[in-house]
Amino acid sequence: MDNKHEILELLRAVAAGKTAPEDALLELKTEPFADLGYAKVDFHRGVRQGAAEVIYGASKTAEQILGIVQAMGARSCRNILITRMDQGKADVLTQAGVDLEYHADARLGIALPGPRPALGSIVVCTGGTSDQPVAEEAALTAEAMGNKVTRLYDVGVAGLHRLLSNLEPLMSARCVIAVAGMEGALASVVGGLVDCPVVAVPTSVGYGASFGGLSALLAMLNSCASGCSVVNIDNGFGAGYLASMINQMEGLEER
Repeated sequence: MDNKHEILELLRAVAAGKTAPEDALLELKTEPFADLGYAKVDFHRGVRQGAAEVIYGASKTAEQILGIVQAMGARSCRNILITRMDQGKADVLTQAGVDLEYHADARLGIALPGPRPALGSIVVCTGGTSDQPVAEEAALTAEAMGNKVTRLYDVGVAGLHRLLSNLEPLMSARCVIAVAGMEGALASVVGGLVDCPVVAVPTSVGYGASFGGLSALLAMLNSCASGCSVVNIDNGFGAGYLASMINQMEGLEER
């Protein structure tokens, strides 16, 4: 039992007299984390935050990632996100029999994929095609967390008509993720058009004076458009996660 919806159903069953309180207590007493020695897998993350623990794959060995996935799978976790994972590590998981959706461009894997809803509306837009790997990390993260995602790629300010020809999905979104490198102007432009939160993602795309994304980061932090928040350079995952939380806020009316 790793998410609040399952616990709520259990409590409703107790209230309805379908489940004995003793049986419910036994289920809730299950250890909230597993100590694997090299990692303590947090099974109650979904209960507290609404989404299961995400595995950061860049500094872990393939064997460590496999162990964490297997521990989570044993507790019926599904749609387990593994970020910053290379092809070699993905191959190890697949060879070990793990059902894995791997997206090489985003360096992101979804282990033990299962049904997931497509709620609300999140738009992911990019300044250029070179920003797409970061944008895909954001989009895939949001989709894995149960959100409907619309992609608008290569709609940057160098050709503003490309963005303006896509006003309908932008205007109907609950949250927009704006991914851009170079001078990072896309976030300000989008922020001035929509009535929903904008999550700005600076990327490391650009020439020398962009300083590996620092120029775009500072530009987005200094945006004059209200309603823009900024995540770290190339942090597509963080943007997708935040956009999902915004999109699925309870009580937000359907658009």
